[in-house]
Order: sequence, then C-alpha cells, then structure tokens
Amino acid sequence: MTMKPQLARLGLFDAKVPRYTSYPTAPHFSNDVGPDSFGDWISGITPGSSISLYVHVPFCRRLCWFCACRTQGTQTDNPVIAYVDVLKAELDLLAARLPDGVTLSRLHWGGGTPTLLNPDLMRELAGRILATVPMGPDAEFSVEIDPNEIDEARLDALAEAGMNRASIGVQDFDNEIQQTIGRIQGYDITRDAVDMIRARGITSLNADILYGLPHQTKARMTESVQKLLSLSPDRVALYGYAHVPWMAKRQQMIPSDALPTPEQRLELFETARRLFKWDNYAEIGIDHFATQDDGLAKALHAGRLKRNFQGYTDDQADVLIGLGASSISRFPQGYAQNASATSAHTKAIREGRFSTARGHLFKGQDVLRARLIEALMCDFRIDTAEILRDHDVSASQLNKMYSDANSAFEGLLTVNETGLFIPPEARALTRMIARSFDAYDLSKAGHSSAI
Repeated sequence: MTMKPQLARLGLFDAKVPRYTSYPTAPHFSNDVGPDSFGDWISGITPGSSISLYVHVPFCRRLCWFCACRTQGTQTDNPVIAYVDVLKAELDLLAARLPDGVTLSRLHWGGGTPTLLNPDLMRELAGRILATVPMGPDAEFSVEIDPNEIDEARLDALAEAGMNRASIGVQDFDNEIQQTIGRIQGYDITRDAVDMIRARGITSLNADILYGLPHQTKARMTESVQKLLSLSPDRVALYGYAHVPWMAKRQQMIPSDALPTPEQRLELFETARRLFKWDNYAEIGIDHFATQDDGLAKALHAGRLKRNFQGYTDDQADVLIGLGASSISRFPQGYAQNASATSAHTKAIREGRFSTARGHLFKGQDVLRARLIEALMCDFRIDTAEILRDHDVSASQLNKMYSDANSAFEGLLTVNETGLFIPPEARALTRMIARSFDAYDLSKAGHSSAI
C-alpha cells in the first residue's frame, strides 16, 4: 500500500471508468445496427467455423438488491415457459441464416436464474440449441447455478444435456452482508450445491465473489474467501460491487452509508487477492483467479487470453451470438444488442424477425483501440510488433499513444521498443490506463468506480 498517495493523486479513488468488456462500451451503441445487419452478419459467418452462444434467462424467484442485471421476478413458471418458446423461435431464425457446418466452442446460460427452468424445459432448450448448433471438439457448456434454486432433478437434466462447467455466485458468506444486499445464501447450501454438481462428474467450477459490499471488513472478506477456497473452485471472479442506484433502482434498498470508501475497497481487494495467491491461484487480468491447470491460466501463459461480456475467457471464437432479451452479440463487423425489455424482444421474435434494437458498426480505429485495451486488460502490456502486424497504424502513431498514456500517469508505465507495460505496482490503475486509449466521450455514461 506504499503507493496509495500516488494512486490517490492519479485519481484512482475518485474515477468512474468502464469495465471494458467491450470497446466501444455499450453506452455508445446506437440504432445504426438493426435486425437486417444482424441477420447479414450471421449469414457471413465462415462455414465450418466455431462460434460461441450466450442464452439470457432474465427471470428470478427473488430479486437480489445488489444486482444490476436485466432481470425480473416471477413466482410461477408460466412466463418462463412462454420465454423458452420465444428462445426456440429465435433459434429457428438463427438456423435459417447460419451457414453449414458451424459448431459451438462455448455455450453459456446466464441471467437471471437459468436454473429456474424445470428439468423438462432444460432438456427441451438444450436439445433445440444443440440441434441448431452442435458442440464442437473440446467445447464448454456452462450454466450459472443459484444454490437456492437447484435440485437433483435439474442437475441431472443439465448433466445429461452436456453441461461440463458450472458457475456459482457467492457474493459474500457473511450473514449481515447477505441480509443487507438481499441475497440469503449460506455456506452449507452452497457447499451442498457444489457437492451435487461434482457428484455428476462436472469437475469445472467457477465462482463469483464481491468486494466493496456494505459492512464488509478485511476480517469478513478473509473469512468469506477462506470458505470459498474450501470449495476448491477452478476459477474465481473477484468483482468490485458497482453501486449504481440511478440505473438499478433496487440498489436503493442498500444503505450507501454502509459502503466502504474507495480506499477501503482497495484494501478489501488486496486482502482477497493475497489469499488466492497464497493458495497458488494464477492471477488472471485485473479481477480473476484460476488454478494453474485451468484453461484461463493456460491461455494467459500462451498469450491467448481474451475478454468479453462474461469477463475473461480462453475462447478463441471470433463470433459470440447472444440469444434472449438484452443479449449482446459480437461479430468481426461490430456489436448487436437485442431489445432489453422482454416484451419487446418477444414481440419481434413472434413477428418473425430478430429483436436487434441497437449496436455498433466498427469504424475508424475501433478495432485497433479495442485490441490495445484488451491487451492491457488481459496481459498488462501492449506488444508493438503484434499491433503493427495486425493493424493499420504506424510505429510513430503507436508511440505517440504510449507517450500520452505514460505522461498521464506520471511515467509509471514502462515504454520501450517492444511496447508498453504496466508494472505490478500500477495495476490497480489498469482500467484508467485503458481509458487513455479510448477515443469516445465517456462523460455520457455512468460507469462504476475504478477500484
């Protein structure tokens, strides 16, 4: 923490910056991209190639107050059943456009609560997906699992469908914190869910845990991380809680005066980080950790680590297609986002058209700057030789970008003939440094804390 005064001087504890899971970020999407563009981009996928597929299920039995995702509560299965019918119709639209021989490298069900589906709906949806796009060699099928909303029958259905990676949100195990954020999920029920998952031969496990929650202290953070480590997850995402009550109205239930200060948030992050490192987890980018034999760690060491809307990934597919309300797709040509409201999405699909409501067509230096930012977020370095090889930019232009970024951060960065490097002591600033390569006006969007 010896750099804390310098970090403060550079604005770490005051800045609001994007998480850079895309570039440009979603607030800069426009209605320039619509259903026709989306359909054309699907048709343009290389026959026989691999793609990723994300399926968004926006329903929850209860709405956690801390969550800022596009979700809605339901106590009955009726809207869920109707929504799965819409997903099947959306898959039919996809199948009509998809070139021959395309397979899946990754399939992910997120939400919301995908495990809200009953076993028959799970089998039905998985069957329709895989009939449309079969799994390719070494493909991963992952599902976000709520320990409060899972049982033997649903896990049987997922395992039979081919799920080989499970993802569990922990957030924090402390009871007072759970009460304050509206997410009651004890250690025992989480451990039981993990045991049921592994009993079905599903050995790959992701877990999410948050820092920056109300009433969090270093002691409580330590206890929650140690409990999580006892479950031996392969991957951990250590996300900073983003308190954005102006965007997510349910967060108004969380007392802002109980939130840690930005300086305390950094201490909480460092507390958790040290525990993961002591347990020999590889540090992946700014906020992920993985066992040394996990695919993320291997991708990091091989220089193949990527970043997308789910965070860090070892998936090498150029195309990610999002199904369901609010889902975002990425193509070499740009981004396309479905209608956010479930009703608007449903209406479009039932009328026989994609619900694409907005997006972004790559132009100018978008692809170049996207790669510069991804390289910083994944590897903390930009390889000049790679950039000059793959992008239309001169060495002098690139060096000017490096120089401007380094000047903005008091010369903390290492700049030489091989590229730009963020040293370990400055990595808390990574999102801010990435912002130096962002050509868009960030004043329009309410981004989250830089730490």
